[in-house]
Amino acid sequence: MNETVSFGYRDVDADQKTGMVKGVFSSVAGKYDLMNDAMSAGAHRLWKDQFVRRVKPQMGEAILDMAGGTGDIAFRLHDRGAQVTVADINPEMLAVGMARAEKKALTGLVWSEQNAETLDFPDRQFDAYTIAFGIRNVTHIDRALAEAHRVLRFGGRFYCLEFSTTLWPGFADIYDAYSHHLVPKIGKLLANDADSYRYLVESIRRFPDMPTFEGMIRAAGFTQTKVEPILGGLVAIHSGWKA
Repeated sequence: MNETVSFGYRDVDADQKTGMVKGVFSSVAGKYDLMNDAMSAGAHRLWKDQFVRRVKPQMGEAILDMAGGTGDIAFRLHDRGAQVTVADINPEMLAVGMARAEKKALTGLVWSEQNAETLDFPDRQFDAYTIAFGIRNVTHIDRALAEAHRVLRFGGRFYCLEFSTTLWPGFADIYDAYSHHLVPKIGKLLANDADSYRYLVESIRRFPDMPTFEGMIRAAGFTQTKVEPILGGLVAIHSGWKA
């Protein structure tokens, strides 16, 4: 029997998911940043600022920003002097990021089409690895984590910003109702694509909870793992070190 994995609330053949996810982000690339603002009322900008503060990028250090397509995290890292490689499996998302960088007159960023599960980079190349709102979309999360560990130097830092499950009573019910009923409608209105945004909401529900995902990070070889919940765990910053 073929291996199956989640694609939103559906289970699909593992060898099909990567192409299906690429299709989603090809569809939404042009409106991705607009939709992030609409869905989070702009809060995603604050979450990303907080995330980069936790990364503490240093002048001249090499950072791989995986699933970094439109450049939101990379630009913040670059502003602090890091040498950033922006990697994404989706060329349309990378194209949006490169166009944004050109408008901002940002130079020195490296853009690379990459699958998080099979990176082309050599061992121990980067000082830090970041991934924001991307790891829940990979087919095999454990393989992506193993690759993150492989390409980091000893003492390198892993940071992941991802949606999770809020533990605040009441707020969870409100957010569930909002995300399931309103987000696809917003996607239809602003991007003419309700289905892609329905998948993005469903993918959050299928993602492991905070303790489970922290355990997966440890299993990949990282030490000193930590979880920082935001809004009770609606969003979480996960981190670990390569000893």
